[in-house]
Amino acid sequence: MSTGTDVSLSSYDEDQGSKLIRKAKEAPFVPIGMAGFAAIVAYGLYKLKSRGNTKMSVHLIHMRVAAQGFVVGAMTLGMGYSMYKEFWAKPKP
Repeated sequence: MSTGTDVSLSSYDEDQGSKLIRKAKEAPFVPIGMAGFAAIVAYGLYKLKSRGNTKMSVHLIHMRVAAQGFVVGAMTLGMGYSMYKEFWAKPKP
C-alpha cells in the first residue's frame, strides 16, 4: 500500500556519533563551546573543596557565569566566522 509520499529516512539512519561529526563540520564552534562549558564545570567542581569561606551559592553562580560566558563567546565567534565565510571570503564571479 503506497501513499505516493516517499519520505527519505536517511537522516534517521545515522547514529549519534555521525550526527555529531556532521554538525561539528557545519558549525565548528558549537563543539568548542560545549567542551569549554564542560571544562569550566569540571574545574569548578575540582575547586569546590578549596573555595575557602566563600558561600556555596556564590561559588556556583561564578561557575555558571563563567561557563555561560564561554559558550556565548564561542557562539559569537562562530557567527562571526560564518558571516566572514559567507560575505567576505566568497570569491567574486
